[in-house]
Amino acid sequence: MAERIGFEGDLGVQGRRGVLRNAESRQAFLSDPDHPLVFHFTPKHASWRNPIEIWFSILVRKVIRRGNFQSKEDLATKIRKFIDSFNDTLAKPFRWTDQDKPLSA
Repeated sequence: MAERIGFEGDLGVQGRRGVLRNAESRQAFLSDPDHPLVFHFTPKHASWRNPIEIWFSILVRKVIRRGNFQSKEDLATKIRKFIDSFNDTLAKPFRWTDQDKPLSA
């Protein structure tokens, strides 16, 4: 990461000092919004993934399953076209229920 963003400073020594001192210092460095590449750390538990999994399920059902693609570029084009269409016509916030019921679209 440091090399990719052109960081020329001292990263320190793992477990001792600098960016590499500990997990918190590394996360702060990787999450710095001033870098051209920024890592976004998400929770490891599943609740944030549910809407993502639902959206990818929609993509698979509507585009990929039983699809006919001539090339990787054709697949990418059809996915982009679906995303544009989905955002224009079908996109809406997912409803989260807290009553032990599944997330629904």
